[in-house]
Amino acid sequence: MAIIPYTVDSFTGFSKSVVEEENAENLVCPSEEVESANTTFRTHSSFQYANLVVEKNTKKQRLPSDPEKLGFGRYFSNHMIDVDWDAKEGWFAPHIKPFQNFSIHPAAKVLHYAQTIFEGLKAYHGVDGKIRVFRPELNMERMRRTARRATLPDFNTREALLLIDELIRIDADMVPKTDKASLYIRPMLFATDQHLGIGESMQAKWACFTAITGSYFNYDRGIRLLADPEMVRSWKGGVGQYKMGCNYAPTIFVGKLVSRIMAAMQGCDQAMWLSGEDRLVTEAGAMNLFMLWTNEENELELITPPTDSGLLLPGITRQSVVELAREWDLMKVSETNFTMDQLVRAVQEQRVHEFFVSGTAANVGPVSEILYCDKERGVKENLVIPTMSSKMQLVKRLNKTLSDIHYGRIEKKEWQRIVELN
Repeated sequence: MAIIPYTVDSFTGFSKSVVEEENAENLVCPSEEVESANTTFRTHSSFQYANLVVEKNTKKQRLPSDPEKLGFGRYFSNHMIDVDWDAKEGWFAPHIKPFQNFSIHPAAKVLHYAQTIFEGLKAYHGVDGKIRVFRPELNMERMRRTARRATLPDFNTREALLLIDELIRIDADMVPKTDKASLYIRPMLFATDQHLGIGESMQAKWACFTAITGSYFNYDRGIRLLADPEMVRSWKGGVGQYKMGCNYAPTIFVGKLVSRIMAAMQGCDQAMWLSGEDRLVTEAGAMNLFMLWTNEENELELITPPTDSGLLLPGITRQSVVELAREWDLMKVSETNFTMDQLVRAVQEQRVHEFFVSGTAANVGPVSEILYCDKERGVKENLVIPTMSSKMQLVKRLNKTLSDIHYGRIEKKEWQRIVELN
């Protein structure tokens, strides 16, 4: 017998090595099975906007007078979308109904096996009175990719966006008329099978609600991060690149540890996730990372970890930052890995100019300090990043540009979905 060499697949991380038998040409490795499922899994039709049933809320709450002080995801709008799916029947008619609790069976798979996925996007009340949603097509496509990986039913991007448009239209008075707040949109899809047992879901629910949202962080002092290789969020062959609920639950304990560890040092906001023996920098909390530095070749470079590793979520804001930076053509822009050793050395040599996070909730947030703790290497070092005092002010420019696009001060039609009001 001979070994057939394969590379590690970027979709699943499975090693593509099998033993060649007489019928080796008929063998299929696990990653190829998943790739096939990614393109052929469940081709039944999507839910349809044309079948929408609307039930208006007769006890509507009003938008608070100071929405920018609400924080994140605590004050909800008046309506929600609810759509059920069954493997035999397909998608049922979508409903927009008063915001309310779900009725769910105790054996539902979502409660036992974390078979749940979600998205996060925002709607903004523009300076011209129009409501804009930022690049929602990308969110829906990412959600569909995640659904396939979680063996949850597929749906049509256009139909989903039409439903979300209608939800926003009905609750248009809940979109804050200020550039200090927005309407956060949370679509989700989860398994609702009424029996125990791990397996492909035969029943599911697609739902969406909205929440009035203020600032996620206070950026006056910059964000403080804790980097410790013993705290791991994702790994090769896992599902770190998908927006699944199972990726977030384990990070809550780490967040609690971060708060305790840093209490004596005036607090730390998020963990910075490292990966592998090389201490690859991947993400911070639930956000993507960027570094503006002078690299080893003496080039001014904006660098961010690549998404093809399977270790991090391909963020919509991340993609937008990369595209804007390349459009401005002020520096080299690279999507490539960098390590903690490189970061520490660059900080010591004063080659790091700015370090920042990006995400739908956080937008673009400056990082001012990184506490690097590595027991194995005997390292404990506080890295001070001059982001807040940088003369280049890239973070400030990115934040302003994205905000101007969000609120319609800059027109970028391909990034702005306008919700037509009645």
